[in-house]
Amino acid sequence: MIDPRPGVIAERLSKVKNIVPVSGGKGGIGKSVVSACLSLTLREAGKSVGLLDLDFTSPTLHVLLGMEKGTFPKEDGGILPPEVHGIRFMTMAYFSGNNPAPLRGEDFSNAMVELLAITRWEELDYLIVDMPPGITDATLDTIRLLPNAQTLLATTPSSLALETLRRLVRMLREIPVGIIGLIENMVRHPGAVVRRETEAMGVPYLGSVGFDEGFEEAVGDPRRLLRTEVAASVFRHFAARAQPL
Repeated sequence: MIDPRPGVIAERLSKVKNIVPVSGGKGGIGKSVVSACLSLTLREAGKSVGLLDLDFTSPTLHVLLGMEKGTFPKEDGGILPPEVHGIRFMTMAYFSGNNPAPLRGEDFSNAMVELLAITRWEELDYLIVDMPPGITDATLDTIRLLPNAQTLLATTPSSLALETLRRLVRMLREIPVGIIGLIENMVRHPGAVVRRETEAMGVPYLGSVGFDEGFEEAVGDPRRLLRTEVAASVFRHFAARAQPL
């Protein structure tokens, strides 16, 4: 039997001008922070923005955004993402709360495809997609379903994160999926290693985001997040590459 969901997903996303999956392969590299900060700064710049959290096992974007308890999607020919601080926001946390989603293997892949198929995004300038950690078939299959996606990569200066990133870049090119470039995150001591390695992979190095000791205090308060250097750096590096916004 032919799965009709890919066609449904294409229709659901047909009014989205730019789809930007944020990925890096490894967990703990700040993908969610980059996704949240980019979404907030794009919205502040006057763009219509959607944000999708595809990390089903440990979603955190709702925590970063300070989503109010009791927020839940409405149903109308699909699921309409609620507006959270001016951003259309979809997350598995609406349904699972603080509990991890007990998904494995094929069920994990099906859940991601199903969420894409039932969510109505309508007209958006940008849809930012916080991809799950790891380089799995489910993750790569999901990226294939995002029409004309341009991936924004993130990494930390860790050699382990870089090794995972190399594998991810190879796999994205096999799909193939466009790559906007890479943001080096949580940098304590600026250096040239990540830039050199990134450029050796043929990926544009967009810039670095310094480690912000005070960032944790802004979690849950989008207004404070917008005033952090983290948010400013993420937007500046993305905007320099993704012109015109």
